[in-house]
Amino acid sequence: MALKKYKPTTNGRRHMTSLDFAEVTTDQPEKSLLVKLNKKSGRNNQGKITVRHHGGGVKRKYRIIDFKRNKDDVPGTIATIEYDPNRSANIALVHYADGEKRYIIAPKGIKVGTTIESGPNADIRVGNAKTLNKIPVGTIIHNIELTPNKGGQLARSAGARAQIQGRDDKYVLVKLASGEVRRILGTCRATIGEVGNEDHELINYGKAGRNRYRGIKPTVRGSVMNPTDHPHGGGEGRQPIGLKSPMSPWGKKTLGLKTRRKKKASSRLIVRRRKK
Repeated sequence: MALKKYKPTTNGRRHMTSLDFAEVTTDQPEKSLLVKLNKKSGRNNQGKITVRHHGGGVKRKYRIIDFKRNKDDVPGTIATIEYDPNRSANIALVHYADGEKRYIIAPKGIKVGTTIESGPNADIRVGNAKTLNKIPVGTIIHNIELTPNKGGQLARSAGARAQIQGRDDKYVLVKLASGEVRRILGTCRATIGEVGNEDHELINYGKAGRNRYRGIKPTVRGSVMNPTDHPHGGGEGRQPIGLKSPMSPWGKKTLGLKTRRKKKASSRLIVRRRKK
């Protein structure tokens, strides 16, 4: 997809960009794969805000996505490429030979009419899904499982990709976009190719109102608050945060503090840490 630029007719339009949606083939989603999506506004089951800056936004419905890709040896045809308001990537509607319909994350280069398949007999082609131990070393993959039959959890957003680096007994070495190399069980599945809609990260929203459509509320800097509201607040004029103790609104150290548990079980599966 290419970016669409606007004439600076207003201050909000100046520098604003959006996607041209050239790949999207329809604006009517498959009704059988839609479910109601209630707004949470960052609140938990007690009604307390647990994630700040969430709220409002345009009403939307959730599209049920097939992250498991477990419909083995049944060929499917890409019927449409669609926009999904719940994620940065586009989605593709697959019509399977037995009549079932499912949504998948749309890989880069996939087109309407393309045939895809999953299972041990599937070819190494974009959109096909196999277990990691059946995919050749060097192949670009996405939608990667961490636990067999749980469904893809890694490399699902727009432009995301990972690469198979090698094999280690029952594990497969996978290099993620962050630079981290990780061992993943060979019986976990992944989809061939990289996720499409890679221009999504280049969007300039232009004005605060477009973020409000997305359900994102303004973020106020702690340094402009009062001391009662934030540890960075107060002082005469503009004051720096200070290098010694950047803090969250609740007085916890932040900005670079490592929060990963030292004894986390999955640490033994990480061969090389991500880039600093």
